[in-house]
Amino acid sequence: RTALDIPAQGWVNLHFSLLPAWRGAAPVQHSLMAGDEVTGASTFQIEEGLDSGPVYGVVTEEIRPTDTSGDLLTRLAFAGAGLLAATMDGIEDGTLKPVPQPAEGVTLAPKIQVEDAHVDFTAPALRVDRVVRGCTPAPGAWTVFRGERLKLIQVAPLPDRTDLAPGELAAGKNNVYAGTGSYAVELLWVQPQGKKPMKAADWARGVRIAPGERVGA
Repeated sequence: RTALDIPAQGWVNLHFSLLPAWRGAAPVQHSLMAGDEVTGASTFQIEEGLDSGPVYGVVTEEIRPTDTSGDLLTRLAFAGAGLLAATMDGIEDGTLKPVPQPAEGVTLAPKIQVEDAHVDFTAPALRVDRVVRGCTPAPGAWTVFRGERLKLIQVAPLPDRTDLAPGELAAGKNNVYAGTGSYAVELLWVQPQGKKPMKAADWARGVRIAPGERVGA
């Protein structure tokens, strides 16, 4: 007898996506990086396939413009706990039956590797922002400056600034900007290699960015 057959009602799992979207280890990160506007949590019956079992219930969660994966995971953990409790109650009293997932709309969310968190400043600004938010706090979005890794903790797209080439930096008294493949982003919080997180403006004052210097490969 296999482990899947041991419980009379099967095994129940809580997954942080609206199945069948984002099956796998990192659904929240992939949802953010893909630019989804809504995500959620699903309870489903485990079977041999990857997060493919029939679904008991879902809750939805709006993705806010500045959400990181850490923010979203925190909210989904609270919402998901209530969903899981309601699912178990429904299974126990016989009022809840699992519904097979549709064959359409399947997407995969494999574990985010460090290389996946490498920010490509030739990509559009919205993509840069999504990668930073999706990889915060882990594994941490990053780029390279003067040959050393620079972690990017928070950026903000700036549609009105289009004068910087991809990766080109511009520092003012209290602001730091980087060009992308579309318009600029403001660097808000960064973490230089071997140091603690800091405001990007403080970092820029310390390193004294020269005209034309860039982040990126």
